[in-house]
Amino acid sequence: MEFQDKVAWVTGGANGIGAGVARRLAGLGARVVVADVDAERGKAVADEVDGLFVTCDVSDPRHGEQAVAAAVEAFGGLDVAVLNAGIATGFGLGEDFDAERYRRVMGINLDGVVYGVHAALPALKARGGGHIVATASMAGLMAMPMDPLYGANKAAVVGLVRALGPVLGADRVAVNAVCPAFADTDIIAGFKETLESAGMPILTVDDVVDAYLSVLRSGDTGQCWYVQAGRPSEPFKFPNPPGPRTASGQRVTLHDPSQEG
Repeated sequence: MEFQDKVAWVTGGANGIGAGVARRLAGLGARVVVADVDAERGKAVADEVDGLFVTCDVSDPRHGEQAVAAAVEAFGGLDVAVLNAGIATGFGLGEDFDAERYRRVMGINLDGVVYGVHAALPALKARGGGHIVATASMAGLMAMPMDPLYGANKAAVVGLVRALGPVLGADRVAVNAVCPAFADTDIIAGFKETLESAGMPILTVDDVVDAYLSVLRSGDTGQCWYVQAGRPSEPFKFPNPPGPRTASGQRVTLHDPSQEG
């Protein structure tokens, strides 16, 4: 797709990857709705890109619906939903576990994507189709021992996107995920020096934004694009798990009876 006069909704748009995506899309001619809980920085980004700022806590489904309604009212519709809002976990399942913080993290990193898809779909369908891109993580594609709960919610986003790809195709809505490695955002602020001292390359925000543009222009759906330093981004090729067989050894193919003629 090209972006002139398209309308994009970007959650977590006040800083980091979200702000980078908002700036890039606006520079390519899109009208951008910047959504975030940080009103001061979010409004600054929206003003910079001649867009609209809306206060949006993605863990509350009503906020997503209100943000989409604001996009439709201000710019006439919605073409792209960038579901980017996310926070670090910072605790495990031992003595440091905090059930209230756990629900907050899952509410933003996973529920925020679920609610965002649900909120965006009617407006995207009304335009005859569109694009949804969720920010997942390499932690959703590989083990993340330093933050297993973060890995869990990002793996859930990966699974959701893969499942929704074929489901939403009939409505001409493409849904994909971007899975960055460590990028220079607030999420790694507490351990950035540790990563650098270990020789871990840190992605720039522009590196990740480049991947977003590649995803939107690809025409793919149900894909999870990795973003790793020193190599081009592309969809991750998931190995096929072993499928079921009957007692006689025949393969079993699952299908949707509703699609039968």
